[in-house]
Amino acid sequence: MNKVQNISILDYTYPLPEEQIASYALSERDRSRLLIWRNGVISDEQFYNLPNYLPAGSMLVFNNTQVIRARLFFRKETGAKIEIFCLEPLTPKDYALSFSQTERCRWKCIVGNLKKWKDEILVQTITLSGKEVNFKAEKIRALPNNSCEIEFCWDNSELNFADLLEGFGNIPIPPYLNRESEDVDLSSYQTVYSKIKGSVAAPTAGLHFTPAVFGALAHKNIDCAEVTLHVGAGTFQPVKSDTIGGHDMHTEHFIFSKELIDCMANFNGQVIAVGTTSVRTLESLYYIGCKVIENPQINPELLHISQWDPYQEPKSSISHNDAFESLSAYLDRNRLASLTSSTQIIIVPGYKFKVISGMVTNFHQPQSTLLLLIAAFLGNDWKRIYEHALSHKYRFLSYGDSNLYLKG
Repeated sequence: MNKVQNISILDYTYPLPEEQIASYALSERDRSRLLIWRNGVISDEQFYNLPNYLPAGSMLVFNNTQVIRARLFFRKETGAKIEIFCLEPLTPKDYALSFSQTERCRWKCIVGNLKKWKDEILVQTITLSGKEVNFKAEKIRALPNNSCEIEFCWDNSELNFADLLEGFGNIPIPPYLNRESEDVDLSSYQTVYSKIKGSVAAPTAGLHFTPAVFGALAHKNIDCAEVTLHVGAGTFQPVKSDTIGGHDMHTEHFIFSKELIDCMANFNGQVIAVGTTSVRTLESLYYIGCKVIENPQINPELLHISQWDPYQEPKSSISHNDAFESLSAYLDRNRLASLTSSTQIIIVPGYKFKVISGMVTNFHQPQSTLLLLIAAFLGNDWKRIYEHALSHKYRFLSYGDSNLYLKG
């Protein structure tokens, strides 16, 4: 494991010109460009032709999380502007329960202009759907990594927390776009198949898909499955340490249905993840399955995958089918229709992929954990791919162009 932790982040950088960062999405999602890498061969295409390049009998796995309007702006009586960025629910801890609260809830948040906010309760009077409500934010305590526990409360029980976010909040577009969110982002920074509220960043590989592309996938009999992983703000957190061993990976929460677990247990085709969040979920599920094989009566709280779990010892004797079969049996024993857990997994060069044999993804920031994940899959070919993309004027990052990486 030391070899992995000693990876220098400076080895995973590249020059990214400002003009190749896409500030806005294309008006037609599937008209983005598509770089294809298959077993070392690079070619250029358009995204709407993606189905033509997928292996017969393969399965695409999508992250159906929905981006919430997580940025809230309050003003103190002095006029100072305080930004509260909601990261994840604390009380109640379940996303759906928190969104359904009609009086109060607590969230882990990042606070902008925190030094100006002492102990006073912030109040914003707003009108939503013709109903006036006093929306309050109270700072409860400091949390690790410059975050805070914030209690929100409001005086109109006809409105739940989801209503307040929808009416008062702002969509949290990535900071590297260097602009405020606009009305166009409400739709363009959301996949067409988003369903489950909870992310503070979009699973951007999915932004390119349209009903027409899904129709073409169905015509080719490509299976499409969905998982839910709520993307955290940590996805944008730069690696500040010299080596990857000094970086604390963020935790993200996911939901995986028993129906899909059963399908994965018996599936022998190629699994292609749409986005790095789907990669992280699928690979984490393998290691959770290994934990269940080792201890069938394991406490659900111990199913969390920590940052370095996959590097502790070889699991080569356990197939991904065996891992998913163990999860299916675990859910049966506990009478559960889905597995809800969390992962802190970090995928870097040296990682051995257990579930996926391909992925659809965007171009990622220099010196980021997402670029390390790509390098883990591609080896040193990531440099050749990014050099090709830069020289051929591809558009980069969240609103940029797409890639299809395939092995086999």
